[in-house]
Amino acid sequence: MSAHHPVILPDGHATLGVMGGGQLGRMFVHAAQQMGYRTAVLEPDPASPAGLVAHEHVRTGYEDVIGLTALANVAAAITTEFENVSAASLRQLAAHRPVAPAGDAVAVCQDRAAEKAHFVASGVPCAPHARIESDADLAAVDVSTLLPGILKTSRMGYDGKGQRRVADAAELARAWSDLGRVPCLLEKMLPLAAELSVIVARGADGCCVHLPVQRNLHRDGILAVTTVPAEGIPAATQDAAIASAGRIAAELAYVGVLCIEFFVLADGSLVANEMAPRPHNSGHHSIDSCDVSQFDLQVRTLAGLPLVQPRLHSPTVMLNLLGDLWWDAAGRERTPDWAGVLALPGTHLHLYGKAEVRRGRKMGHLTVTAATPEAARALALQVAAVLGFEPF
Repeated sequence: MSAHHPVILPDGHATLGVMGGGQLGRMFVHAAQQMGYRTAVLEPDPASPAGLVAHEHVRTGYEDVIGLTALANVAAAITTEFENVSAASLRQLAAHRPVAPAGDAVAVCQDRAAEKAHFVASGVPCAPHARIESDADLAAVDVSTLLPGILKTSRMGYDGKGQRRVADAAELARAWSDLGRVPCLLEKMLPLAAELSVIVARGADGCCVHLPVQRNLHRDGILAVTTVPAEGIPAATQDAAIASAGRIAAELAYVGVLCIEFFVLADGSLVANEMAPRPHNSGHHSIDSCDVSQFDLQVRTLAGLPLVQPRLHSPTVMLNLLGDLWWDAAGRERTPDWAGVLALPGTHLHLYGKAEVRRGRKMGHLTVTAATPEAARALALQVAAVLGFEPF
């Protein structure tokens, strides 16, 4: 390992820091503590899921100079749990401590246009697209090839936010106005057959490993179900997705955990959709289904420890638990039937410790493991029936 990114062993004193206090930070903290590290979280919310379980909680904003200095003083190395943390803050921290992923890599993931350009530079196909940042850009759009399409804000979009479907030039103009005329990217709508994600972990030495390919189902732009193995996806397509993810990470000189979402088109071809510079919702199953989870990999890449190829020991289905499940069909608030779910074999409940339940808010996830993919799916459908989760 280079001097710029030294090996940090879990000696009982070493502290690993994370920017952000959400559920991803919480699961990183759990993985780091299990390996023997102390942990520190920078997050303004005093009741954040990660802040509540970390050894140290720096309660400031993500760009607060005093808070960043405090985190750098206590942590031997620092990572992030969400992509919208300031890249400038990560660069500031990197002047004092190893930071993975680097601010420059996160900056690419924060801008859809830069992200698409990176896919192209990596030799990975993506949807035809056009940048719209001015009236001239809007007028120059080739409507014959790019519409119908999806207009997306270039920055700060996630879980389907900041997006509009557009069928013609008039709808496109209205959508850009509705989005505040901020810089946007128009992507051509493609005939989709399936959605996949690949999570890779790349060390400072260039070693790269990956989780099994994951097949995902989204509802209203939010991940609902992840299935591993990726049912119905040819091995050649999965191999191509893994190879593409590796090239994308290498081209960024990336260090850390990186998720790439792919579309499988109706003709069987593969295009990259977007990437996230952190562990990903679709990889949460790995805590229960693999011998090395995505959060273990995040700890290893940050601390400069050896990377080993994760092995799937149990076929799995993961259900994303949104706040909607806390209301019944009549709109009455309730507590989901956790006892009924946990009475089923192979169920693993993960709630994130969020104090306030809101519709559409990610409150937890539930992983189902079984001896075969068919058994995992059947059991997951039983879980769905108990919870009132829409079947899949």
